[in-house]
Amino acid sequence: MDIETKIDLIRRAPTEEIITEEDLRKLLETKKKPVAYDGFEPSGLMHLGSGVLRAIKINDLLEANVDFILWIADWFGYINNKMGGNMDSLKKAGEYFIEGWKACGVDMKKVRVLWSSDAANDSTYWKGVIDIAKNTTVQRTVRASPIMGRNESEMQYTAQLFYPMMQTWDPFYFGADILQLGMDQRHATILSRELAPKIGQTPRVCVLHHLLIGLQGSKGRMGQETATLQVEDKMSKSKPQTAIYIHDSQKEIEDKINNAFCPEKIVEGNPILEIWKYIIFRKFDTRTIKRPAKFGGDIELQSYGEMEKAFREGKLHPLDLKKETSSAINEILEPVREYFEKNKRAKELYDFVKNAKVTR
Repeated sequence: MDIETKIDLIRRAPTEEIITEEDLRKLLETKKKPVAYDGFEPSGLMHLGSGVLRAIKINDLLEANVDFILWIADWFGYINNKMGGNMDSLKKAGEYFIEGWKACGVDMKKVRVLWSSDAANDSTYWKGVIDIAKNTTVQRTVRASPIMGRNESEMQYTAQLFYPMMQTWDPFYFGADILQLGMDQRHATILSRELAPKIGQTPRVCVLHHLLIGLQGSKGRMGQETATLQVEDKMSKSKPQTAIYIHDSQKEIEDKINNAFCPEKIVEGNPILEIWKYIIFRKFDTRTIKRPAKFGGDIELQSYGEMEKAFREGKLHPLDLKKETSSAINEILEPVREYFEKNKRAKELYDFVKNAKVTR
């Protein structure tokens, strides 16, 4: 596979930003099989973003001949008080995540799973964290707080200051060349690039992917194109009615989609259109939206651009779009539900996480 094809795969949606594409090109030219990683606090049920969307992007990188590390950040979850700060519960939640990615289409034989709790037993890990901290101001650390899903004003405990330092060191610790994380992790990825020369490392490439908007829409809605996604806008497992879980039944999917923000002709901040752009049209080459003849009859869509244009011009009504959205998502999630129904261990882990108290 040539380098241009690899870059196209890495660049595909949901990738939103590459820092920098020139560095990525140099990496692919000099290293036959680079390493990428993404990290996850194990907590709560997986939704479209953490399950299906991540599987799509991981498979893009695997196809581009990139090794992938899934970093189960149980210690990070402990700092952030996820799963009540109980390490045994965090461990089970991490195992549930692994089963979730399997169900969503990740070939786990092609990826490496690492746990931050294992790294915590290694003194060289903590030396690296301290080296990062020695080269970072407290103010800069607090500015990186959105990586925890929190605003600066929510930073209350000293332990929270460890979180950005650990995340900044992680890719150097396990030798990742590409930081393939969500846009909410941008502060940490930039900090990692800035500090690399100071600790004798080379700057890593950042490949940041889009975060799905929750079904309530974003603050950038109603045509405000300059607005950026806020932490509270993204699809969140702690807000059940704004997220579609990978376990949701057809009825649950339909109810949530029917109640989702999707005003006529409004594209910006529209969660239904985002689901089409980042998931449905990554899973299907074409989709037919069924409509009565008096409303123009069925319409076959072959790309997101074609669909967005029709919606923006008022040629596609939100109710028709929502109906087909529910159908497509249910089709995507049906094998996921089946996996958890038939796999005893996966079901046990799902039941445990489902019944656990979710904290943000």
